[in-house]
Amino acid sequence: MSLLRLAIRLVRRRGRVDWAGVATHYLPFADVATPELPLAQLVRLALFQVSVGMVGVLTVGTLNRVMIVEMGVGAWLVSLMVALPLLFAPFRALVGFKSDQHRSALGWRRVPYVWFGSGALFAGLAIMPFSLVLLTGESTVQLVAGHVAASLAFLLAGAGAQTVQTAGLALATDRATEATRPRVVALMYVMLLVGMVGSGLLFGILLANYTPTRLVQVVQGTALACMALNLVAVWKQEARDPNRARAPAETDTFAERWAQFTRHGRVVRFLLAVGLGTAAFNMQDIILEPYGGEVLGLSVGQTTGLTGIMAAGALLAFAWAARRLSRGACPRRLAAHGLLVGLLAFSLVVFAEPLGSPGLFRVGVALIGFGGGLFSVGTLSAAMALDSGGLHGMVLGAWGGVVATAAGVSVALGGALRDAVGHLALGGWLGEALQMPATGYAFVYHLELALLFATLAVLGPLVTRQRTPTPPSSDAAGAEPRRFGLADFPG
Repeated sequence: MSLLRLAIRLVRRRGRVDWAGVATHYLPFADVATPELPLAQLVRLALFQVSVGMVGVLTVGTLNRVMIVEMGVGAWLVSLMVALPLLFAPFRALVGFKSDQHRSALGWRRVPYVWFGSGALFAGLAIMPFSLVLLTGESTVQLVAGHVAASLAFLLAGAGAQTVQTAGLALATDRATEATRPRVVALMYVMLLVGMVGSGLLFGILLANYTPTRLVQVVQGTALACMALNLVAVWKQEARDPNRARAPAETDTFAERWAQFTRHGRVVRFLLAVGLGTAAFNMQDIILEPYGGEVLGLSVGQTTGLTGIMAAGALLAFAWAARRLSRGACPRRLAAHGLLVGLLAFSLVVFAEPLGSPGLFRVGVALIGFGGGLFSVGTLSAAMALDSGGLHGMVLGAWGGVVATAAGVSVALGGALRDAVGHLALGGWLGEALQMPATGYAFVYHLELALLFATLAVLGPLVTRQRTPTPPSSDAAGAEPRRFGLADFPG
């Protein structure tokens, strides 16, 4: 019957095929374009998310495995380096607020922040190869210089990526209409996952035969690619408005607007749930690839591909989320479903070691991506419904700041706990049964399971308060309700 209905819709009364209707109805995000924001400009604008995804895969995935396994750097030190952008994450809401009220002689608000973030990102990746060379030195001076340079590189790259993402999402929200704004932001998030999948697969291919020289080439190529993508993304995207510079300055301070935004207890509880859930899904980021290499014996190329597998699982979560939201599902309930999937995913990862099954490990990784994707989708959809007071940058910055802060803390904590518990286990302090390398990793995975349960407890009251499904919209009175597809996510 579904094929018959499709055939009927394809053919008009005169027997011609309505290809435009097919594209709008079935292709993801095909109807998100408007005369003010054509599809070509929208897709080009989304390229900044691809660069952010590339940086995430390189720093959190590839470099942390190489530094821990191949270079012998302690996991606690690598986790601290990867978590250094955490120092900047709480300022994302402030960056978004400043871009909301930015007064430029050229009449721009968002573009200067994208440029500044791109420059910081490029600088971090530019000095990254030299810091890795210093880390392989034998003298104390070289090692100290390598640690300082590597820390600075991670900080600049992470802070630049967060600035680009905050200002870019705010620019996309500005250019979208009120009706298409949630779908535009959702498209930006999809492009982030596409960048992670593509770069994960590409880095896996390039580093299949790992050499230090090849790693330097990959890092340098990523720096150039990110700069080019961001420049192309914002080219002629924001209209210049010289009158904005001559307009009276805003008198409201960030503290006043933030107090207004968080005046409801549900907002604070929601942000707490976002932080706990993000920590639960991201604590394993620093140890996932070392776990595959040290415990399961996977190569550098195979472990690098794990990030792509995880991102692919998150992309699949979008398709399932679209189906659930089309039936009136609560976004917070959808996030809770992601937490339940995460419980199964981390259980599979834990059992992969005693069973010696890399295949089971990969399934668990894919489910981590799927569960984390559902959680991110649900919380992002709920965040878009929060009262913004017209300050899109501040709201998106608050959501992104909580996510980045929780991810940074959990990454640092995950690496430190893995080292501490692993040292105790290998030293025989935890008993002969636990005297193996997998003990430190297993402790972190079990802690993540506990955090998932805690997030469910915090999110529960928010889910029960929103049970009324949103009725499907129609294009006109009396018209047939339009089906919900990926093009409508997460409206």
